[in-house]
Amino acid sequence: MSVEPSRWPHRLSAVAATASLLVLTACGASDDSATTSGKGSSGGAFPVTLKSALGSATVKSEPQRIVTLGQGSAETAIALGHTPVGVEEYAWGSDKTGYLPWVHEAVKKSGDPLPQQFTGGEELDIEAITELAPDLILAPWSGLTQKQYDVLKDIAPTVAYPDKAWSTDWDEQIGIIATALGTPAKGDDLVKKIKTQLADAAATRPNYKNVSFSYIYTSGPGTLGVFNGTEQRVEMVSSLGLKVDPVWKRFKETEGTDSSLIGLENADKLKNSDLLFTFYADAKSKKEIEAQPLYAAMPAVQKDALVTSDSNAFVTASSMLNPLTVPWSIKRYLPLIDAAVEKAGK
Repeated sequence: MSVEPSRWPHRLSAVAATASLLVLTACGASDDSATTSGKGSSGGAFPVTLKSALGSATVKSEPQRIVTLGQGSAETAIALGHTPVGVEEYAWGSDKTGYLPWVHEAVKKSGDPLPQQFTGGEELDIEAITELAPDLILAPWSGLTQKQYDVLKDIAPTVAYPDKAWSTDWDEQIGIIATALGTPAKGDDLVKKIKTQLADAAATRPNYKNVSFSYIYTSGPGTLGVFNGTEQRVEMVSSLGLKVDPVWKRFKETEGTDSSLIGLENADKLKNSDLLFTFYADAKSKKEIEAQPLYAAMPAVQKDALVTSDSNAFVTASSMLNPLTVPWSIKRYLPLIDAAVEKAGK
């Protein structure tokens, strides 16, 4: 399965899974990209209007039936006490329950019914969404098209991304959703909590501060890409105390991916990265990629100072920052990083 660079596992265009790996993304937008009207700008009262690149949405009263598209929105809504009635499915990162494990755990804990899942992306199941009778559709970090938006906005107020598809900063996404739900202050609290969780984890690993890393990906043999220093999965790692190798700045960004396809011939440019973070579509792909001489020649690969996981759920969770994925990822990440740091001799 291929994942879009913005969603690869999240934004690797959904990277993830099988081959193209470009996915989770994060790029800033101006403060006026999500504006409020009425009393929403100060106290969270309704009505509230949010502007997006695809159109404006006015939420007249507190939503009761929320549908989420893309990634991360369901988690934030749940953290704010609003379990969606429907969510876009993401089978690659789901567990045996059929849901993303952190979503399943949080909803079961809340006692709410699990949301219905429907096909998203280019084959968005409009009929399934209509049957859910939503009063709000959240898609601030998604690949929603103008054509899809124009249909959805007639079903319910639809909140899309402020700038480009798959290009919303994680904290901005939380702010947009919290505003749409009439609780902007709670959104601020969630952002602060996430930053605190990451900082607390970093404080337990002071040795990380002298360790450099790059987060790389491939879309098959012969290819190589590196995520930008501002991309969400990279930010999660750097927030744990490691230093992003600035080498990514030397390459031209591949549009819409928060990353650069640099080609395997440039693998030697990553020689100063103590650790390499990456993921593979499957065991076969991993074996093929690591067997390539140029790939194997990278210092971090030679030392086996690689941080990888064969858990699709972990790759997905660690590719995006939100109230549910961060605590879920941290406790699984630290042991993997510790092992790689030791192999790097740092």
